[in-house]
Amino acid sequence: MAIIHKLAPLPYAFDALEPHIDTKTMEVHYGGHHKAYVDNLNKTLADPTAAPFAEMEIEELLYNLHRAPASIQAPLRNNAGGHFNHTLYWNLMTPKPAAKKATGLSGAAIDTTFVSFEKFQEEFTKTALGRFGSGWAWLIVNKDGNLQITNTAYQDNPLMEGLSTVTGLPILTLDVWEHAYYLKHQNRRADYVKAWWNVVNWEQVENYYRMAMNALNKEGACCGGKGGCGKEGCGCEG
Repeated sequence: MAIIHKLAPLPYAFDALEPHIDTKTMEVHYGGHHKAYVDNLNKTLADPTAAPFAEMEIEELLYNLHRAPASIQAPLRNNAGGHFNHTLYWNLMTPKPAAKKATGLSGAAIDTTFVSFEKFQEEFTKTALGRFGSGWAWLIVNKDGNLQITNTAYQDNPLMEGLSTVTGLPILTLDVWEHAYYLKHQNRRADYVKAWWNVVNWEQVENYYRMAMNALNKEGACCGGKGGCGKEGCGCEG
């Protein structure tokens, strides 16, 4: 049965992330840009050639995107990617972070991989600022179960097997398209990235890290974006 993708409510009010992320940007970014991705994704999936993909949850669709017919692969890539990426981005921010940095298993993994949280923060920031043009910065669990920082262009993400140069299960992401910050910061991406660190939801990072490791240990293929990939037998939720 075909799935109708929906724009989920934000987990906080438009003005809740002030002064770090401004109200007007949130309204336009969520109600304009993200909504357009959802609408265009559903429109693309209504094409008869997209029938097999219309029955997939968003994570499974992205994982199988390289199998899509050439006639619909680009719009699926842009709009399914845009929908998933933004959903993850909203969920990874909070107006009242319980911690100022990663804790728990994810915190320990960050310290092991990057020596310290400060070194991780420095490298992630460098990657976000170094993404030329529009795109995203990511912290992922790669197929070896290790943390890795990467970036993607446009609405690509590390779930896109066969299309993304670096693949894995995302546990943290940052939108570095200009529409994410231009109304407040104009072309000063560095100011936006610095402000964003104040609203990162480290509890959610920990949740996604645990789900990613659980999926890998059970030889699953999921992202944790919605608690699972929809792939039968993945076991990422348990």
